[in-house]
Formats: sequence, C-alpha cells, structure tokens
Amino acid sequence: MAPQPLTARELRAWRTSFRMLELLRTRLEQQLQAGSGLSSADYTVLALLSEAPARRLRAYELGRAAGWEKSRLHHQLTRMGTRGLVARERCGSRGMYAVITEKGLTALREAAPGHAREVRRLFVDRLTAEELDRFAELAGTILAHLEEDEPPAP
Repeated sequence: MAPQPLTARELRAWRTSFRMLELLRTRLEQQLQAGSGLSSADYTVLALLSEAPARRLRAYELGRAAGWEKSRLHHQLTRMGTRGLVARERCGSRGMYAVITEKGLTALREAAPGHAREVRRLFVDRLTAEELDRFAELAGTILAHLEEDEPPAP
C-alpha cells in the first residue's frame, strides 16, 4: 500500500508543532548557555539525578528517563564528568551509577530559576490553565504512542 500524503490540515498541524518545538528548544538552550553555561542535555541529566533517591541512578535508568540511547548517555556523562558535574560509581560487576556531584548540584540550583522563568515566559504564560491542561493531554497522547512504538529496523 502506497503511503497516503498528508492533507493540508495535517501538514499545518505537523509543521506548526515541529516549528514550535524547535524554537522552544533553541530558545531554552540559548537561555541556559547564557545564564549558566549548561546545555539542555546537562540540565536534563542534573535535574533527573537531583530528583533521584540518593541523587544517583543506574545508567540504564537515567538513559531511559532521558529518552537517550546508550552511546549518547555515555558521551554526555563523560563530558559532564570531565567538568566535575557528575561522577560514575560502580554497581556490581557490570553496572554503573551516575551520581550528581556537589558542583553539579550547585550548577543546577543556579540555573533552575532562570530556566523556569524562561519556560514560564515562552510557554506557560502564553496559555490559559485550561489550554495547558489540554496541551498536556494532547502531548501525553502522542508521547505514549511514541514510547510504545518500536522504530523501524534500519
């Protein structure tokens, strides 16, 4: 069966969503870099680790929570480890914990207020409470399908 082309309505929804996500990502990345020197990937790792029990997660748990592949997580942790933001600790014979350091926790605490202000300015304050709820519901529907969907084999 040949793929069905997208309708004008479908294209409008897709292109608007894609452009919005790209601009939000770019603007938030710029704010983080200017305000704290952290990348959005740094911020993601630090935030996830700061919320974890004992401020540590097994690497596979961190990768799953971030939605990243093993190689991306490995490279990110290596870069952050070099800067003293995270440490790696052995867990058993093959496992590894990623642990937020005091330096990483300080960096996160310094970056969080500016990041929250920018999220509020660019996203939250642009919608009513009802629109935010609806947006979360719609995005959650798509996210659930994405998380269940297996990517096609190469």
